[in-house]
Amino acid sequence: MDCPAPREEIIPVATALLGRVPELAERLARRIRDEVDAYRDEALVPPDSLRESCESNVEVPLLHLAGRGSPVNRATARETGRVRALQDVPLSDTLRAFRIGFEFVWAELIAEARDAHDVSSRTLVALSSEMWRQVGAYSDAMTASYRETAAELLLQREHERSVLVEALFTGVIADQTTLWETARILGLPAAGPFIVVAAAVPAPGREALPGIEATLRTEHLPSAWRLLPDQQIGVLSVPPVSTEAAALRALEKSAARVGVSPPYDSLRDTPQALHYARLALAGLPAGRPGVARFDDNPVAMLVAAAPVEAARVARTVLSRILDLPDEERERLVETLEQWFAAAGSAAEAGRLLYCHANTVRYRLRRVEELTGRSLQDPCAVADFRAALQALRVVPEGTLPGNSA
Repeated sequence: MDCPAPREEIIPVATALLGRVPELAERLARRIRDEVDAYRDEALVPPDSLRESCESNVEVPLLHLAGRGSPVNRATARETGRVRALQDVPLSDTLRAFRIGFEFVWAELIAEARDAHDVSSRTLVALSSEMWRQVGAYSDAMTASYRETAAELLLQREHERSVLVEALFTGVIADQTTLWETARILGLPAAGPFIVVAAAVPAPGREALPGIEATLRTEHLPSAWRLLPDQQIGVLSVPPVSTEAAALRALEKSAARVGVSPPYDSLRDTPQALHYARLALAGLPAGRPGVARFDDNPVAMLVAAAPVEAARVARTVLSRILDLPDEERERLVETLEQWFAAAGSAAEAGRLLYCHANTVRYRLRRVEELTGRSLQDPCAVADFRAALQALRVVPEGTLPGNSA
């Protein structure tokens, strides 16, 4: 006599369990709460949400085995994945809860089949293969939905963060309560000190400081960033002085030109801090990577703040040098820059320029002759310093012509 087909023999078992779905779902929910970390937090996964999910996911395989449903209800699987992603339950915990659910249903099927219906071992073996096929299909559908929803949430949150960062930098948020809420969403403290960073991008749409937010996070420095066509700008929380130093070290590892504002205490002052950071960036030599703090070079900041006037200063002080042939002009300007870098030491400047100290002194005398200013005169030295800073930030082709 042929053995009955596995489905026919198991139908009464599945039908009996269908009548106990609410009780089974309640037991399953308690077990998941006990065994899976994320589900212990009822604020994260509300009891009603977990119970509804357990009922649906217990009922689906039983309906199939009772001959009243499809092998895998992908809509139910996808809904479970979608809801858990919205609740920020980790995917690993979601999959663990799902495996616990199927193990639970399988154990109840075995107990019911043996105790009340005397189902054969052959049927149970065949049933186990079918159940685990369902596990794979259900898991795939749920995981795909979870990842789709998580990706949508990530894009949505990044858009929201970008809008809030833009609001901070433009100063449209003035209300203190709104500032606190903005800080909370961006992961920043409500009070400073903060600094603003402005970095020149290598090309439109490309970050100047790739991965900087994650890098700073490892140093326990929360930050929020926005990418503009010409700059990548960010606001950083730097509570102790030591953390500002850690931030600067992280920025210095990049091959970008970076300007840094002075520290400030209220997020309301972020627009002004951005202005300072951009001035610090403008004070860096074009084409050379580096990090410039606004407070490190006050003269450079003044020059960067008034580029038109700076161009006039450069032309006024260095007029006859700027009119020299390219090679001689560049040699004298570089010698003057290295003399400043060497704190006025001809010997040290010579080392930097790979030439003898007497060569440096000869070139400096030539500078004095052409400009009519003495490097022994503090006022003239200040003029030279300002003029050199102006040459850094003002393209030579835009310098005013010599009116003499």
